[in-house]
Amino acid sequence: MKFTLSWLKDHLDTTATVDEIAEALTDLGLEVEEISNPAAKLAGFTLGHVTRAEKHPDADKLRVCTVQTDTGETQIICGAPNAREGITVVVAKPGTYVPGIDTTIQVGKIRGVESHGMMCSEREMELSEEHDGIIELPSGEVGQSFADWLAVNDPAKVDPVIEIAITPNRPDALGVQGIARDLAARGLGTLKARDCDPVPGSFPCPVSVTIEDDTLGQCPVFYGRLIRGVKNGPSPDWLQTALRAIGLRPISFLVDVTNFFTFDRNRPLHVFDADKLNGGLRVHRAAGGETLTGLDEKDYTFTEGMTLISDDTGVESIAGVMGGLRTGVTEDTVNVFVEAAYFDPIRTAYTGRALKINSDARYRFERGIDPTWTPIGMEHATRMILDHAGGEASDVVVAGAVPNIARAYKLDTDRVQSLVGMEIPAEVQRASLTALGFCLDSEDMANVPPWRPDVQGEADLVEEVARIASLTKLEGRPLPRVQVGVPKAILTPMQTRLSTARRSLAALGFNECVTYSFIDGPAALTFGASDAARLENPISQDMTHLRPDLLPGLLQAAARNQARGQADLNLFEVGPVFSGGEPDEQSTVAAGLLVGATGPRDPHGTRRPRDVFDAKADMEAVLTAIGAPARTMTFRDAPAWFHPGRSARIGLGPKKTIAVFGELHPKVLDQFGVKGPAMAFVVYPAEVPFPRKTGATRPALVLPDLQAVDRDFAFVLDSHVAAQDVLNAAAGADKALIDSVTVFDEFTGDKAEAQMGAGKKSLAISVRLQPAGKTLTEKDIDAVGAKVIEKVAKATGGQLRG
Repeated sequence: MKFTLSWLKDHLDTTATVDEIAEALTDLGLEVEEISNPAAKLAGFTLGHVTRAEKHPDADKLRVCTVQTDTGETQIICGAPNAREGITVVVAKPGTYVPGIDTTIQVGKIRGVESHGMMCSEREMELSEEHDGIIELPSGEVGQSFADWLAVNDPAKVDPVIEIAITPNRPDALGVQGIARDLAARGLGTLKARDCDPVPGSFPCPVSVTIEDDTLGQCPVFYGRLIRGVKNGPSPDWLQTALRAIGLRPISFLVDVTNFFTFDRNRPLHVFDADKLNGGLRVHRAAGGETLTGLDEKDYTFTEGMTLISDDTGVESIAGVMGGLRTGVTEDTVNVFVEAAYFDPIRTAYTGRALKINSDARYRFERGIDPTWTPIGMEHATRMILDHAGGEASDVVVAGAVPNIARAYKLDTDRVQSLVGMEIPAEVQRASLTALGFCLDSEDMANVPPWRPDVQGEADLVEEVARIASLTKLEGRPLPRVQVGVPKAILTPMQTRLSTARRSLAALGFNECVTYSFIDGPAALTFGASDAARLENPISQDMTHLRPDLLPGLLQAAARNQARGQADLNLFEVGPVFSGGEPDEQSTVAAGLLVGATGPRDPHGTRRPRDVFDAKADMEAVLTAIGAPARTMTFRDAPAWFHPGRSARIGLGPKKTIAVFGELHPKVLDQFGVKGPAMAFVVYPAEVPFPRKTGATRPALVLPDLQAVDRDFAFVLDSHVAAQDVLNAAAGADKALIDSVTVFDEFTGDKAEAQMGAGKKSLAISVRLQPAGKTLTEKDIDAVGAKVIEKVAKATGGQLRG
């Protein structure tokens, strides 16, 4: 948002300097990005007096002028038709940079005659588009700085320009009046009243306006009136200077009026050439397929639901975004229809974004303008047109009604201290809000002004008070310690558990990754994502779904590393995954990925490819670190993205899964471009039960007094029987005496089948018995052994090997 100092002073009675205004604006939250001073680029130009002007000997249209400057008389060749003896001109001496032609003046020859400088026009100094002749000044001393002369005689042309950054929550600051209001509330001046009386209509408006019922939500109100007999042409100098200073090109008076109020009051307007309209205007939703050539001379095709303004022949304007070229005003326009309407911010943003149109009107409508100023804006625009272009105004035609956006919130004067930490007297708080346009009643209910759509609660009132008081006055004060003793833990048990998992994986040699929570559609389908996890407005085509697992991100990271020559990888991530789109369908898991070999090549041959048991060992280390029970169960039904027969899940029962591990399926690796094989595991910390008793101390160490006894058993089993089934059966034979069961040998293959029969294998286990109350006798040991044989036979069909 750009504005000049004089434009600001049209709304603010102030004696503050530009630096003081800039400092206050930034402190108020309207950050000043740049202050440009036009006088700076005019510093090298001085005044001169033409003492003699003669025709060039070799060119009819050139004149050889003798010009008196501050360094004496000099000769300048000039082709301007008004170059003559006796006028005061603006001189650019050799070495002066001329911005309008992007040239530094040098001594040169023109048709054989030397020229020592240049006499300038307004366009050459970027003061206006005037270039029919050189500048003729009515007065001025030879050698005087032209910038100083302008500061006294035409200060608007050397007016400082201030540019501020506007945050999306401050649409009121997109008008100079809104900026002046903030500065007045800060105390840098007094806000001026810039109202005008309504303009009475002298005849009925011949242009009717209707808003279709299903469009009232997109355009609640539309004001319009016809002004006939206007004389369109160049705008007054003050208007052209103001628009040019903020980077707008003056077009014609009727167009410049709409641009002026867009920036002056944050009130976009539009003007139609009434003689080019056919019938009345209709505000409606697009059916889809309509077309329009916009004022930017580009063709646009509309999709269903966009808000359009049409006459009897078709679309004439894109509501809130841009007008049409066919009904645009020109210098020949004599009858103009002025539009002031309010358009829905969301629909305007949607339309502008879809059509890729960035206009000043769209920029303001999509952030929210003051709907109550719609009829007032119509009166101001009418008055300006009548005063400068003449004409006769009709009655105002109205469709719809100004939306009711009135709302009020309670001002709690004590909340400034609790929310911001500033002590501001209650009367100062009320005065600040009143200066910003809030109306407070006797019960401190603050009615929000219609130009502040960002104020949506009591906390916003506190923010406004603190902003006007200046947050730079906030002083840091240490809080008194009110708690005695050891404070409660800040981290929750789950946060502690996740931190432990992260540290354990890092200690095992894994490198942590932090990947996006979004993945592409094919990856989501591979890892079992539901349609509920699809994003309605994805960042890109590669981020269309919430991830159901951490492995897609780790696989993508592995592929990128392999493409850069890193073949041996240990990657892990601890982060959220999503089983659906609802808040309660999110959980945090830990995942690890192992690709390549166990280490670099060495002369001792220790390097080997990673296998399933590497992943299993790392997974078990993490489970132990986060407090998983020592006794768990292994099941073969791992998810489909793991290799069948080379993967498993760990559970506390058939339905309670706390981890999965195994080799990833080759098709999955091929989909992600990873050179395999690759091992992975996923741990679900939330599924691991927390201990019933918590404390800072460890339980007492219990050492058995009696010696343990080991007994070995070898069973002949069907080859498909899992070793885990044998271990579980043996461990359950006598839970009081059996301390542990481990596998120490497996005999399989052709030799085994030759001895034990086809489809058979031998599995040897070691059972450790730990007595507690008395030493075991041989009879006790034999009794437990018999139970082990019986349990294994019943669970697996295995027989004790002879």
